[in-house]
Amino acid sequence: MVMTFSALHRALGVEPGPLTDKLLDAAVSNGVAETTDLDWKSELPPPKGLQHTDFPKDIAAMANSGGGVIVYGVRESQKAATERVDVGELDEVSERALRSAAITAVAPPVFGLNVHRLGDDGDNRAVVVEVPASIDGPHLIYKNDYFGAPVRNDADTVWMKERQIEAMYRARFDERRHAAEALHNLFDEAASGRKSDERAWLIAVARPRVPRFHERLAREDARNVLTNAEKLALFYAGRGGVHPLENVDRLNPRPGLRRWVAVNTATGERSEWKEAWASLHHDGSATLAAAVGGHRTSGDSYSEGSQVQSTTIECCIADLMALVRATAHATGNDEYDVQVGIVWTGGEPLTILTTDNHGLPYDGVSTPLHRYTPVTTTVNAAASDLDYYWYVHDLAQDCVNQGGISNVHMIRPPEQ
Repeated sequence: MVMTFSALHRALGVEPGPLTDKLLDAAVSNGVAETTDLDWKSELPPPKGLQHTDFPKDIAAMANSGGGVIVYGVRESQKAATERVDVGELDEVSERALRSAAITAVAPPVFGLNVHRLGDDGDNRAVVVEVPASIDGPHLIYKNDYFGAPVRNDADTVWMKERQIEAMYRARFDERRHAAEALHNLFDEAASGRKSDERAWLIAVARPRVPRFHERLAREDARNVLTNAEKLALFYAGRGGVHPLENVDRLNPRPGLRRWVAVNTATGERSEWKEAWASLHHDGSATLAAAVGGHRTSGDSYSEGSQVQSTTIECCIADLMALVRATAHATGNDEYDVQVGIVWTGGEPLTILTTDNHGLPYDGVSTPLHRYTPVTTTVNAAASDLDYYWYVHDLAQDCVNQGGISNVHMIRPPEQ
C-alpha cells in the first residue's frame, strides 16, 4: 500500500501511512481545524453539472496552494471538525466525474487526483480527495467571460491579486527550468563513463514532475519493481530484440546514492556487446543505460559500433517505460518527464537500421546522424493500460523516426 503524508497525518502527529477510516475518526475526535491544505465538507457535490459547482474552485485553490486534501463527510463548526456524516455511495461514474472536472473545468488541468473511499457501507461513508502539488500554477477557473485564480488562505478560499498571479507564473517558469535541468543532469550522469567511442549507447531517464513523499524503497521492493518491469516490457515489445532488463541483476539490486542499482550481468566475452545498467532512485526516478551499437548479427559476426537496430531501440523504450510504470506504482508518483538519447562519439555517423522482408538488417532508408538529438516527453504513469501502451509506442516512434525509420515493428498497441 502506498504511503503518504497528508494534512491529516501532520495534524495528528503520526508517521506517513495510508489514508484510513481510523485516521479520519482520530481527526474528528481531536477537533482538527481546517488549514491551508485541509478542507472539511459535509456533502459531496452532485455529479451532474459538477463543473458549475464549487468543486473546480476548491481543487484549483488547493493546487495553487501546494496541494492538500478535501474531506467530504465531516461537519465542522468554527472551522474545526465536530462529527462525521454519511455522504452516501461514490460509484465509479461519480468518481470519474470528479477527476474529469479537475481536468476540464480547471486551466491548466489538475492531473493526478487521488480519491479515497472511507467508512463502511451505509455508515459514516466519507470521501477524501487528495490534490497533488503542481508546478503548473496558477490554475484558473472560468465563469462565463471572466476568470480568476483561487488560493487557500489558511481555512478560507480567496482570489489571487494580479501581483500574486504574476509571481506564480514566474514560479512556474522557474520550476520548469529546474525540472529540465534536473532531467538533463540525470541523463548526463547515466551517460558518464560509457565507452561511446567503441559502440553507441542508449541512455533513457525518467523523473517525476512533482516527486511524491514516500518511504525509501526497501531492497525487496526494488526487486519487485525490476521483476515486474521485465514482465511488462515483454508485454509491450515481445522477444524479438535485446531487452536491457534481461541483462541486469534484477534479483539483487545494490545500494547506491539515494537509489538502487541493477548492475550489468552481460560480462562474458561473448555477451559484453549487450551490457546494460538500470537504477531506481528513492524520489521515483528511473534510469537505463544500454549498449545498442555493435550488436551480434549472426554467429561471430557483429555490426559496426555506429549501427543500431531499430528493434533494439524499441526494446529499450519498452524496458524504460515498464520501469517507469512499475516504479510509479510502488512510489505513488504519476506524471513523469522522460528523456531518451543515443550517445556515440566515434568517427562514423550513427545509423539506425531497420529490417528487410527477409528479416535482415537494412540501411536503405536510414539517415546518417552526426548527432542524435535527445527525445523528451511527459507521460502519465497512472494512465489507463491502453493509454500508457500508446505512450510507449509514440516515444519509440519518435526515437526511430530521427534515424529515417518510419514505423516501429514490435510495439503494437490496440486501437484506442
